[in-house]
Amino acid sequence: MADLLIGQVLRFGGNPMTEGIEAARHSARGGVLVESGRIAEVGEADDLRRAHPDARITDYGDALISAGFVDAHVHYPQTAMIASWGKRLIDWLNSYTFPEEMKFADPAYASEIAARYFDLTLSNGTTTVCSYCTIHPESVDAFFTEAERRGLRAFAGKTCMDRNAPEALTDTPRTAYDDSKRLLQKWHGRGRLSYVVTPRFSPTSTPEQLDAMGALWKEHTDCLMQTHLSEQTDEVAWVKSLFPTLRDYLDTYEQFGLLGPGALFGHAIYLEPREIDRLREVDASLIHCPTSNTFIGSGLFDMDGLSRSGHRIGLATDTGGGSSFSMLRTMAAAYEVAQLRGRPLHPSELWWLATQGAARSLRADDRIGNLAPGMEADIAVIDLASTPAITQRSERAKDIWEALFPTIMMGDDRAVKAVWVGGRPV
Repeated sequence: MADLLIGQVLRFGGNPMTEGIEAARHSARGGVLVESGRIAEVGEADDLRRAHPDARITDYGDALISAGFVDAHVHYPQTAMIASWGKRLIDWLNSYTFPEEMKFADPAYASEIAARYFDLTLSNGTTTVCSYCTIHPESVDAFFTEAERRGLRAFAGKTCMDRNAPEALTDTPRTAYDDSKRLLQKWHGRGRLSYVVTPRFSPTSTPEQLDAMGALWKEHTDCLMQTHLSEQTDEVAWVKSLFPTLRDYLDTYEQFGLLGPGALFGHAIYLEPREIDRLREVDASLIHCPTSNTFIGSGLFDMDGLSRSGHRIGLATDTGGGSSFSMLRTMAAAYEVAQLRGRPLHPSELWWLATQGAARSLRADDRIGNLAPGMEADIAVIDLASTPAITQRSERAKDIWEALFPTIMMGDDRAVKAVWVGGRPV
């Protein structure tokens, strides 16, 4: 039986970052028809009721029906140590991240955290994530097993490191390649799952390991590749000291076959002109992680300049360097970062970044991140009056954007009224 969801409906006919807010389409009393795990029709509620009298109706009243949120850069193994106090990137990794990641050699612990992570993300309306795992194959198996059990579209890969990390968290160029290939063959394309080639970042991989990861990606170009780029100034200086003969940070990936369409670069704050031009030329994705960038004191991403120059940009929590599992909080932080750079982002732009923009960065915008016929039915239903503070502000709203913005700035998991995954309510 088909399901007809009724409420306010927000979808996108284009990119409001480049085409203006007219690219966003809002219906005050719309409907989304779901059938066999996909969206069959989107339109006005009364029209869909008449056309499909046998559909099972769920009326969400004034709540907003949207595509589920897409989180394009996370570290699910850092779930338990999110919001750890007071360190810059390198110290933070050594003090908090690496000790926690060592625990993922235990399959039971990895499974426990994977289940907790998806509980938290789904409760916040996030229906797809792209995650780093740890060096342990067990961490990848735990992530994909849990995602598959819940019917989620999910992306992940084994993190590879062979230097500048504790011995218990290092592999070798050979084992990184072999483990990654085995995991890729096991999970990639299985149901809604996708494997991602995952060197952590240049400082923790030797040239030999980066070369091995580049070779693996070349063999499997239908996979994505994810890593980090230019997050902090001391990190950029460190990379230059480790690769003194290369042109810049991006070159440490380019020279080893790790730059091209399907590459995801987290952070990308301190880019040099050559890097900016080259990233646009190859159509790589830049993933903005605003709560992480402010929490760890990294810097301010140039959303305006990079979007205007045509870069493919996604939005992400960067759990657990990021300080929230919520894409609402992440949108709010993206707004605040953009304000500090002198260009306030419109609510339509923020919502697009957290749905269709993030899906586009993962090259999955033909399947997720929007409400349109043929798309997979991953849906978040958002209460625009979830708290007294939000209610009193939204009641003054003159249009949908004034009504939505208080939820972006002050909303949390209480605003998530319902979540649908693959056409089924969670």
